Amino acid sequence: MQRFMITDNSDIVRKVGKRILSELDFLVSEASNAGEALQRCQAELPEYLIVDSGMEGALDLIAAIRAMEGGKEVKIYYCVVEADLKKLMAGKRAGATDFLLKPFDRKILTAVFGNRAIAA
Repeated sequence: MQRFMITDNSDIVRKVGKRILSELDFLVSEASNAGEALQRCQAELPEYLIVDSGMEGALDLIAAIRAMEGGKEVKIYYCVVEADLKKLMAGKRAGATDFLLKPFDRKILTAVFGNRAIAA
């Protein structure tokens, strides 16, 4: 089972994401801030990671994960509220693999990640 981490300040976003992604056969963990996420990633890197762009330290977290051994293989999704080119470019420069628009729902998460859990 592939590991997936959701890093977001919002309890609701993490809970909803965890429920949907668990149903897609991912082993989902949560982090409420960048420090907690970094600590968990140092212990065990997930295959997938959602990082909220509005969270303090989000870009530093992405860069730190990319610098870890095996960190280049993690698929990091930078979660933005709107398609702000400046924010998207900052996420890409930090090392984000792709982007997700927030708020996400079952339809979006299933479309993006539905076939990936099975493919592993």
